Amino acid sequence: MACNEEQEKVQKMGPGGVPEGSQTAAFYRTDNIPTRFDNPDWFQGYGGKDQHPMYRTTSCTYGAKPPSVHTMPTSFHCRSQKFSEHLGKCGMYRNHSLNTNSDISRV
Repeated sequence: MACNEEQEKVQKMGPGGVPEGSQTAAFYRTDNIPTRFDNPDWFQGYGGKDQHPMYRTTSCTYGAKPPSVHTMPTSFHCRSQKFSEHLGKCGMYRNHSLNTNSDISRV
């Protein structure tokens, strides 16, 4: 039974050398961040299928690594949706000028 107790005390280490399930706020001072940024273990979808070595990029290498508390943002500054809400109500600009292009396509 002592062996099981020792195994429970040892936590699995996640990326960045921190225990799995760690929150960003436990390691860094955060300012108004959404819950998803405070819990990097919630992110999924990293790894995916293997790519051909000839077409790998550096962003592919960076994106294959799961996030840790060290790579998550510590502040969040949202933007207003005022402009998009206005366009949703009145619609996008439409050009009503005279079209002088011919509709017949040449082969």
